[in-house]
Amino acid sequence: MHKAGFVNIVGNPNVGKSTLMNLLVGERISIATFKAQTTRHRIMGILNTDDMQIVFSDTPGVLKPNYKLQESMLNFSQSALIDADILLYVTDTVEKPDKNTEFMEKVRNMNVPVLLLINKIDLINQDLLVKLVEEWHEMLPNAEIIPISAMAKFNVDVVMKRIKDLLPDSPPYFGKDQWTDKPARFFVTEIIREKILLYYDKEIPYSVEVVVESFKEDPKSIHINAVIYVERDSQKGIIIGRQGRALKKVATEARKTLEQFFGKSIYLETFVKVDKDWRSSDKELRNFGYQLD
Repeated sequence: MHKAGFVNIVGNPNVGKSTLMNLLVGERISIATFKAQTTRHRIMGILNTDDMQIVFSDTPGVLKPNYKLQESMLNFSQSALIDADILLYVTDTVEKPDKNTEFMEKVRNMNVPVLLLINKIDLINQDLLVKLVEEWHEMLPNAEIIPISAMAKFNVDVVMKRIKDLLPDSPPYFGKDQWTDKPARFFVTEIIREKILLYYDKEIPYSVEVVVESFKEDPKSIHINAVIYVERDSQKGIIIGRQGRALKKVATEARKTLEQFFGKSIYLETFVKVDKDWRSSDKELRNFGYQLD
């Protein structure tokens, strides 16, 4: 009998969801940086074996939205509660169970198995961990609680074993050679955005969107033209940097990562344009592929 199902990963920002997703899938699919609100879309990573297909789904961190982009991010997170066969709720050793009580209430009322994963346990002592497990058990009495460290790869194999045990009998949902629901262009934008998150401070990374305008592939190489959109002229200057050095650094680092990702030579051209207040514009957000309804 073949098993298949949707394993959706949710939780607050910066608790390690993307790092865990990449470990479980065995591919570098989600951006994983030290900055919060890194993931903006719902990203699927598909793990296939002869008798099983696990469709993992990484989602943006749950937060109270301050502008329309964050409303779309919350929609992606809430949609993951609707179609999950198994829910992975990821928290860490700093976060308290009473954060985001409205979202937590929805998790508590779910009729599918919930694995509550307390991440970053290498940063806490045993007594505090026991207390934290008790607090979470009170909040989600039906959840199975598994302490993990995604960075140290501790107990990730236990999580995978439980997922396999709980997966329903089903034919595959996707082709067995498919490893994500996203097109190649999506990963180009995510990798460029990751470098911007790493190399710029404060508000700049959160004001940026990346669009691939041209993606031409041949057997040995890929030629890519990408536009980095910002909200202000001043941000454009910061992204480009003095004599173009900052943008050149981003493009160089992105090209190296893209070559590893695609296994081909990459020719990358980047441009910077201003799209005023795009994060608050329904029209622009839809153009950029965000879900608003």
